[in-house]
Amino acid sequence: MATSSPPITNQATDIVAWLKRNGNKATRDGMARYAIPSDKAFGVSVGTLQKYAKALGKNHRVAMALWETGWYEARMTAAFLGEANQLTAAEMDRWCRDFDNWAVVDHACFHLFDKSPHAWKKVNAWSKQRGEFQKRAAYALLASLALHDKKSPDEKFLPTLKLIERDSTDERNFVKKGISWALRLIGRRSQALNKESVALSKRLAESDDPTARWLGRTALKELTSALVLKKLRR
Repeated sequence: MATSSPPITNQATDIVAWLKRNGNKATRDGMARYAIPSDKAFGVSVGTLQKYAKALGKNHRVAMALWETGWYEARMTAAFLGEANQLTAAEMDRWCRDFDNWAVVDHACFHLFDKSPHAWKKVNAWSKQRGEFQKRAAYALLASLALHDKKSPDEKFLPTLKLIERDSTDERNFVKKGISWALRLIGRRSQALNKESVALSKRLAESDDPTARWLGRTALKELTSALVLKKLRR
């Protein structure tokens, strides 16, 4: 007689218990150096989480239950266990509302959200959000798409440069760094996108606004470097 799988909530509880046992104070205390809040963290390294998640295997329902616990490592693990083809737009929005640090934002976008069929719509929608980490999510997702989405044509990325220009004066640390990440990766996709990204970077570099100027100069330095141009010519 086949045995049924344990309830989803029990599996999530067992995972959280494992995370608690394997956390340590040194790792937790070290999170502050990277501006990651540790008030609801156990202190488990990302490398350990990745190995553990790989052994567990994909399970979307467990991932959703882990997210709801609110624990930092549980949410990081949720991004590894989640299944992009099962993600709903509502689930993505719910996670986005909960984002409270850059590490979870980037991790969810880089390992899960950018593979979702809803990803492109969320870039535009989240770029209009007011919260620092919610807006960062838009650009972390755009950066992840620029790196991982090998099928989308240049034409799909061109409109996002307008979003970048619109938000280029947002001086909040995690927003401007997310925008910089996205701009630089878009400009590395192709010669055509490099040309457009460089043109935008030059405009920003000449701006009177210090944040826009920083964004432009930072991107320009990378996108016009010999190394990037050589790779694009290939």
